[in-house]
Amino acid sequence: MFRNALEPWHLLILALVVILLFGSKKLPDTARSLGKSLRILKSETKAMKEEGVRTAEPAKAAADEPGAVR
Repeated sequence: MFRNALEPWHLLILALVVILLFGSKKLPDTARSLGKSLRILKSETKAMKEEGVRTAEPAKAAADEPGAVR
């Protein structure tokens, strides 16, 4: 059913519609703000992963100590 859903001419029509709707003057600003948002999202997810590793390390170290209750 969707075998040939996105052929090159479909993408061309979609790009044309987007340009007509938003105007060529707003597209660079929109792309710039989307890029900034993606950079912020990437840095926040990286910080969350690093924070998770930092909080897991003390718990693991405490469990490895002799005499630790398991």
